[in-house]
Amino acid sequence: MATTVSCSIALGLNALVPRLRRLQPTTRTILTRLVPFAAVVSAGVVNVFLMRSEEIYHGIQVIDDEGTILGTSKKAGLLAVSETAASRALNATPVMAIPPLILYKLQQMEWLKRRPRLTLPVNLALILGVSLVALPCAIAAFPQRQRIHVSQLEPEFQGREKRDGDKIEYVWFNRGV
Repeated sequence: MATTVSCSIALGLNALVPRLRRLQPTTRTILTRLVPFAAVVSAGVVNVFLMRSEEIYHGIQVIDDEGTILGTSKKAGLLAVSETAASRALNATPVMAIPPLILYKLQQMEWLKRRPRLTLPVNLALILGVSLVALPCAIAAFPQRQRIHVSQLEPEFQGREKRDGDKIEYVWFNRGV
């Protein structure tokens, strides 16, 4: 399904962008270079939601500060899957968008025009450099073990008490990767 969505978006945008006659040729070229970005991000998001749909429909475990399992929450499951999908998009965005844009500008410069064989190594270096920065940022965007206020969850988690009698305000869940 993710592959079908990705290929459909890539084919559709590759057919659509050249027909946008009102845009400058430069803008159309840049949009054409960003088509793989749209395809990769859509595939990643669809893949996460399909592979982890059970967590949305059945919920994930939530625990209190003491580590006691309080039950499963569909709302926490939806949040976990949504944040994982967002982190996949965050990871792909710089890697799939920045290098093509920089490479486009570099290809207009005289030094790369005189050395077209450097295009591939320059592109790979750009991808590597952006990946080294983007991946840790995308992973760090949403913590794996996350705290959420009980008011954002199902009613069954609200009004519960800890062992000492205090109300439970926050619970924890594992977002996954």
